[in-house]
Amino acid sequence: MTELTRLPALDLTRDLRGLAQLASTDEGLEDLVRKGLDWLGRLAPYDLATLFELDGTTLVVRAARGRLADDRVRAHRIALAQFPTVREVIETRHARAFTEADHAHGDGDPFAGVVDLVDGHACMVVPLVAGDRAYGVLTLDRSKCEVFPQQVVDLVEVYAQMLALALVNAEQRRLLERLRDQRQEQVRLLEHDMVGDSPGVFEESRAPKMKDVARRARQVAPTDTAVLILGETGTGKERLARALHEWSQRRDGPFVKMNCAAIPAGLLESELFGHVRGGFTGATRDRAGRFQTANGGTILLDEIGELPLELQAKLLRVLQEGTFESVGSDRTLKVDVRVLASTHVNLEEAVARGRFRADLYYRLNVFPLVIPALRERFEDLETLCRGLVDDQARRTGRRGMRVTPEALARLRQYPWPGNIRELGNVLERAMILAPGQSIGPELIDLPTGPVHALLSAPTVVSEQALSPLVTLEEAEREHIRAVLAHTQGKLYGAGGAAEILGMKPSTLQSRMKKLGVARGVNPAR
Repeated sequence: MTELTRLPALDLTRDLRGLAQLASTDEGLEDLVRKGLDWLGRLAPYDLATLFELDGTTLVVRAARGRLADDRVRAHRIALAQFPTVREVIETRHARAFTEADHAHGDGDPFAGVVDLVDGHACMVVPLVAGDRAYGVLTLDRSKCEVFPQQVVDLVEVYAQMLALALVNAEQRRLLERLRDQRQEQVRLLEHDMVGDSPGVFEESRAPKMKDVARRARQVAPTDTAVLILGETGTGKERLARALHEWSQRRDGPFVKMNCAAIPAGLLESELFGHVRGGFTGATRDRAGRFQTANGGTILLDEIGELPLELQAKLLRVLQEGTFESVGSDRTLKVDVRVLASTHVNLEEAVARGRFRADLYYRLNVFPLVIPALRERFEDLETLCRGLVDDQARRTGRRGMRVTPEALARLRQYPWPGNIRELGNVLERAMILAPGQSIGPELIDLPTGPVHALLSAPTVVSEQALSPLVTLEEAEREHIRAVLAHTQGKLYGAGGAAEILGMKPSTLQSRMKKLGVARGVNPAR
């Protein structure tokens, strides 16, 4: 009995399981082929194993192993028109062991003139097919004049199906990775066109307040700490959030923004956490929410003060545990997302009025960043104007525009209640009206009247956000004292401290005892 007529003593279950795992692995193509051919070598010993990929009507060598594998083999190509039996293997999807008669009177040896193999040598051609995809063929050759037994051929055919599946999966992964990289690059370029070079806007500032914001942002960016970005409308809170993302270790992950004030309350939960089919009327398919989309990256919750109370508890759970359930589903999902929040309203006042959860506020307010208003950073006015004019020139085609010193002087006389956003609108209007390339003071059209007076009201951003950071326990203690002072020591009933804080009276009393907060007419003292 020859070597090939004996079925090797192999752990076939183990090898098939290994190949099945290989089909779904993230191995590189070279490692995948090497492992696959090594496994096949234990079942059907060979001197040359060649993996051909189908390119139209030609088979091109993709990999070769064994003692006969050399550069001539790796450069070999087989035209299917010249080898009908090889083409038949692909079409029928059945492996075939070739005999001496096949070599002498059939198509001939596909390796004739490339490898010196005697007539009648052991030879097998195995199709590599996965689903509807014909990847190519695998050839196994030995120098000895023997024939691979049918039971070995049948087992190699099963092995080859697994290997073909692994190869096709690897090919699809490479395609998906290439498409993902292209999409990320397109998104990056689009974001640059829309918001400019966010990090540079802050780090190149000459205003002391903005320099301090940039310094603190740089310190917190590498962490996963939640950041609350405060500032008047139009100051650039989204730009700062994007800068935090770019400065973080999550820069290669997604940056997802959602304006909590722009989506109806009834749809907000689905937008944030997604829904399953049938989760509510009109939910005809599963849909991922913003948190799932942002997995591995950063999410910015703009206008966080507008988030309904019933969703604030769900957001708090995401911040604490990284878990949530989609609308209509009882399956818990886990995500890895860094949360940034921004608002122009006074969240402390919202907490005192019971419109915002105190525990969520403390969780978000770990590291607040307050962006100064434009009127507080006129040192950057010329740089901001230049950047805004350049951005608008890319959209309008009017390049080479500049703002004259006289126009800058006029701009400095205005309080800018709409901040940088309003400045951009004024400059865009001036560019449209400008007959040449200079924007003079006569083209600066500044709003006046009652609406302007209303918009120019003092900022509602709390200056306490600039105070030194304290522990969560200290912040909770001071907040409870402030609420008790507001209610003049009243704990129960309408308007009581427990109602404002959204807590049961017994829970509030327990927290007061633990924190050492005394109840009285003026407990803040």
